Amino acid sequence: MEPPDSFCREGQIMGVSEEWRNVKYTETFEEVTRGLDRRKKTDTGCKIEDLEGTLKSLYIMDGSDWGGRGDVQDTVMAATIAAYEQFIEQWRQMRGN
Repeated sequence: MEPPDSFCREGQIMGVSEEWRNVKYTETFEEVTRGLDRRKKTDTGCKIEDLEGTLKSLYIMDGSDWGGRGDVQDTVMAATIAAYEQFIEQWRQMRGN
């Protein structure tokens, strides 16, 4: 998954020097999605509510950037949250909710 257009930091224009961010975002998104898929398939106790709880914690962590994570960790956090959001939504659609 490509990062959303709004992912660029305020005031920055995505250019060649920013390509690393797209690469990192995509790698992280795909890795987290694979992990969630594996968990769903192998952990019979895994429920959407469990993933929603983790997502809620990720939102809190994202909002608690008081010390400053830096560009790499901001990218990883954004991709992780997006992967959880998409995975949960797709699971709900498969269940018919």
